[in-house]
Amino acid sequence: MRSTNTQLLSHLQEGLEAIARWQGQWPAFDQAPELRLDDKTVSRVIAELTERLTDNYPFFHPQYAGQMLKPPHPVAAIAYAIAMQINPNNHALDGGPATARLEREAVADLARMFGFDPHLGHLTSSGTIANLEALWVAKCLHPGKAIAFSSQAHYTHGRMAEVLGIRGVTLPVDAAGRMDLAALEEILATGSIGTVVATPGTTGLGAIDPLDRIIPLAMHHGARVHVDAAYGGYFRLLADLDPSPVAAEPFRAIAQADSVVVDPHKHGLQPYGCGCVIFRDPAVGALYRHDSPYTYFTSDDLHLGEISLECSRAGAAAAALWATLRCFPLSATEGMGPILQATRRAALNFAARLTERPSWHLVTPPELDIVTYWSDAAGLSASAISRETDRIFQTLMTDPAEPLYLAKFTVPRSLLAPSAPEIAWDQETVTVLRSCLMKPEQAAWGDRLVDRLDRATSPTTGRP
Repeated sequence: MRSTNTQLLSHLQEGLEAIARWQGQWPAFDQAPELRLDDKTVSRVIAELTERLTDNYPFFHPQYAGQMLKPPHPVAAIAYAIAMQINPNNHALDGGPATARLEREAVADLARMFGFDPHLGHLTSSGTIANLEALWVAKCLHPGKAIAFSSQAHYTHGRMAEVLGIRGVTLPVDAAGRMDLAALEEILATGSIGTVVATPGTTGLGAIDPLDRIIPLAMHHGARVHVDAAYGGYFRLLADLDPSPVAAEPFRAIAQADSVVVDPHKHGLQPYGCGCVIFRDPAVGALYRHDSPYTYFTSDDLHLGEISLECSRAGAAAAALWATLRCFPLSATEGMGPILQATRRAALNFAARLTERPSWHLVTPPELDIVTYWSDAAGLSASAISRETDRIFQTLMTDPAEPLYLAKFTVPRSLLAPSAPEIAWDQETVTVLRSCLMKPEQAAWGDRLVDRLDRATSPTTGRP
């Protein structure tokens, strides 16, 4: 990491000097005395800040195998820091003409990845806001109708339904965590559903809803389909490989959906927050029409603020994404594709090594790069498995010598019981361990991570 940081500083200096030359085109002025700081104050504050920032988990390291957290690529960090010297606001061309153009180019790249041509879209501050926006459009187009999503869909869909004042319908899932198609068809037949939310890569299990079957069902009943690909969207690239390391047909079917959300701050190597919402039909832009008497003056072209629910948005996020896409193009065989292939290998390697141990079991085989798993070393009741999960999690997270950072996930009986009939269900849920192997470096760490897990299991079995 040391060489990477040195390289980062070198390129950052180049960019800052270029921005300084641009700034030098205007007449010099004295900084207001109210804004001036002495070097000692700045040094003291930065020293205190960096000290406090060490109270964090090592998201950059392969031993962090927990939540969907990792640092941005250095090129994204450089681009963001350089653009922040100007601090553009991509709400209007007046606030960021250059970064507005960069945003359009970057979003067009993402739209092509999903097969949306033409399209209407923009960046957002998060996937939550992107999904809110897509559901707001759905509400406008199907007023009075409900939205349907699976029990494994992100919890914010239910919350956003409440915010928008529409009914949310939760559908069951199969033993792999995918939307139950029979339940979907039954609710669609009532005519009460305006929009179906499908998830190609749930954030809990990494399950891929069968979009290739969901879309024809929804179309037959006159419902829209919104795709929440915040986590899994970039894996669309791998669907172009032959053979594909992921379920290809659901990802290819995204091109027939009405809208899609993707989070470049997950697999796209971006800083938080950088979400994106894209619509297949540009005509939905008419829904955003508003009259702002002071915002739009410099151009008759459509401003990004005229197709967005949000107002102020960081132009630096667009600069970072654009720069990253120029370095890592959206291709299955170069740029982003090999990175995703590596994270997929990481999950497969980890799962394979884990299941070679007699006490470890998978909740479901990984479909992308999330692995969920549990140990029976302390017993085969749901409560014993949950206690062992909690104990392993705490032991590894707090080990000063050899920590391993994991996450936990609550699985309902209905999902796990079919594949694990040996479990005695003395409670309706079981807590398992979950690892998001989103760093390509983790492909080489499978044995080491599993060895550490194995050494943390209960030394004596409590199995009946």
